[in-house]
Amino acid sequence: MRSVTSHAPLHAPSAPMRCSPMLMSRRPRAFVARLDSCIESTPLARYLLRAYLAGLPSGDRYADTAELLLGELFANAVQHSDAPDDRHIEIRFTLINSRLRLEVHDAGSGRPSLHTPIPSDEHGRGLFLVNELAERWGCTSRPDDIGKFVWVLIAPAPVSALATA
Repeated sequence: MRSVTSHAPLHAPSAPMRCSPMLMSRRPRAFVARLDSCIESTPLARYLLRAYLAGLPSGDRYADTAELLLGELFANAVQHSDAPDDRHIEIRFTLINSRLRLEVHDAGSGRPSLHTPIPSDEHGRGLFLVNELAERWGCTSRPDDIGKFVWVLIAPAPVSALATA
């Protein structure tokens, strides 16, 4: 069973909202969800990200890179965590100063390590992709000292890149 705890709406309202300038200048709300720690939850994590981005005026400028990186980080958390199987993986999304921040939290003690894959490697390209496509990324201990979270900052794609895609 998948569990999802949401702290933000999953979709944009169907009718345009009229807001005062003060309300429109507020930062978008963060989204947080806890998912089962299994590889089958990866598509759900990407779906929740697409729903979050659909609610942002420029969400499409982050979508392709964000989905790829979230999928890689989530899969890494499932495959490489030494946490008990009943622990959830938490995902967080927020927009900060025009950068999309994604976080994947797990209770495992291991840290990701970047290496350059060789052509014959069948695995091990996920973090290499994260390093190449994210503006910045890192790994930080969780405040409660149980596990860690890996975060990425994603710059919006240029408008011209979207027009040719």
